[in-house]
Amino acid sequence: GFLDHVAVGNEEWNPWEEEEKSELVASQQRFEANLKMIKNAQSHLGQTSLRVQIWGKAAIGLYLWQHIFGEHLQPADVTAQWREGSQKAGKTYFSFITGPSVVPGYFSVEAENVVLVLNGREKAKIAYATQWLHYAQTLIQTHKIRHVAVVLLGNEQCSNEWIQPYLKRHGGFVNLLFVTYDYALVNEEDIFQWPLGVATYRNFPLVEPSWSMLHDPRSYLCNFLGTVYKNSSRETLMEILKQDGLDKLCWIAAREQWQPQETNESFKNYQDALLQSDLTLCPVGINTECYRIYEACSYGSLPVIEDVMTPGDCGNSSMYHSAPLQLLKTMGAPFIFIKNWKELPAVLEKEKKMSLQEKIQRRKKLIEWYGNFKAWMRQKFINTLENSFLPSDKG
Repeated sequence: GFLDHVAVGNEEWNPWEEEEKSELVASQQRFEANLKMIKNAQSHLGQTSLRVQIWGKAAIGLYLWQHIFGEHLQPADVTAQWREGSQKAGKTYFSFITGPSVVPGYFSVEAENVVLVLNGREKAKIAYATQWLHYAQTLIQTHKIRHVAVVLLGNEQCSNEWIQPYLKRHGGFVNLLFVTYDYALVNEEDIFQWPLGVATYRNFPLVEPSWSMLHDPRSYLCNFLGTVYKNSSRETLMEILKQDGLDKLCWIAAREQWQPQETNESFKNYQDALLQSDLTLCPVGINTECYRIYEACSYGSLPVIEDVMTPGDCGNSSMYHSAPLQLLKTMGAPFIFIKNWKELPAVLEKEKKMSLQEKIQRRKKLIEWYGNFKAWMRQKFINTLENSFLPSDKG
């Protein structure tokens, strides 16, 4: 099975089971077809007929450029006022600019097609994002640019109504929207789900898998370093770990208040925990999808995900019944999904019995999947832009 669905001790009849199985098989077939598409696309690098400038005005832009596109930025200094990079991909020449000096009206617009990377997480960020949209709108009206796509770090409760009037379908000018989380309006036509990725705002690095990362025994069965919110499932997780001394087998460091900025020491501890644990526990926070999932994949530590929909406007049950994490599931993520942390002791029991060889195979599979996932997202992004921005031949 390409998807290790572990639902230990959950013997209840599941009316979705057959449908889920067929959906998973279909997902795997789509995934394999998409990998073929990537390979074909890479072998047909022809003339560039599209120029796209990406304006990275949210940290998620660094995940797009450095992790998904696999490109560098000059200068390498993360505190630089202006950073840029470029890449030719498919029929498109991409340039990327980011940094505090990228300000509306104070830099040269070098392409007719623009991708705006924006943060729409809360009110102050939305106000800033709106200024950028108004700037882009002015450029469209004065015929300086022709097409605009937006990559949006969405709100964790998926309340992204503010962006809708800017979309073409609602009389606006934005052709395409790539948005994080299981936003209910994702339709695979002009609104697409985008991965949250790693916390680039904390300078989480692009990790190159090493021989030792894949082959060395790891000291801990699992890890959880994070905030334990009052009355959340994270409290339940802590109680379960304390029972039977499971917390002694795992690297656990809980705090009561979220800290936006890591110290060098806490960040190094976190990376060490990922590298030294076979499993990374991913309890629901404000949203089920969290940076931790992608960061664990980077280090070959298998995410154990609490597969529960978070409150708010996320999830499109009319289109998919398998939200949350629809994007990752559709791409066949080989994670362990559990509905309740009471299932964790059985998962850890199974873990204790696994041989190092089995764990090595699992790590290889996880890291290979994550590499393929990023390659697929890149190709989908490029294809979507080309299909939308290039004139069609259907004259």
